[in-house]
Amino acid sequence: MYGLYRPGEGYWTRVMTAIAAGVIALIGAGWLWNLLRNLRVGFIDNATMTYVAGASAAVLVLACGALIYWLVGVKPGSVDFLVATEVEMKAVNWSTRREIFGSTWIVLMLSLIITLFVSVFDLVFSYGFVRMGVLDAGI
Repeated sequence: MYGLYRPGEGYWTRVMTAIAAGVIALIGAGWLWNLLRNLRVGFIDNATMTYVAGASAAVLVLACGALIYWLVGVKPGSVDFLVATEVEMKAVNWSTRREIFGSTWIVLMLSLIITLFVSVFDLVFSYGFVRMGVLDAGI
């Protein structure tokens, strides 16, 4: 019941998902600690509020850790999804460095050509509208 579901499968997808979720949980705990530490309640002094903030952040980290463990390691639906994701990623045909550089140059050149085309039409239309009196010459 408490062991890993399908251990050994989808290892890297599970590990990276758990790390990313853990980082998000730590950021959230830091935010909560800072929020509660600066909160002023009439009958609670600053030192006590710091302890309350720390305890609240620790409880959040523990709760998120348990949730992450359950989602990434125990719950069959999410584990099956992560395992299937890793299997699909291994089947992807990744582009070579040369193909990526060639595609990047094509995109950059087409972007430059489109930019020049639009700029020329903008100048032509601006000149025409200024001559017709629709636009001010100062714009």
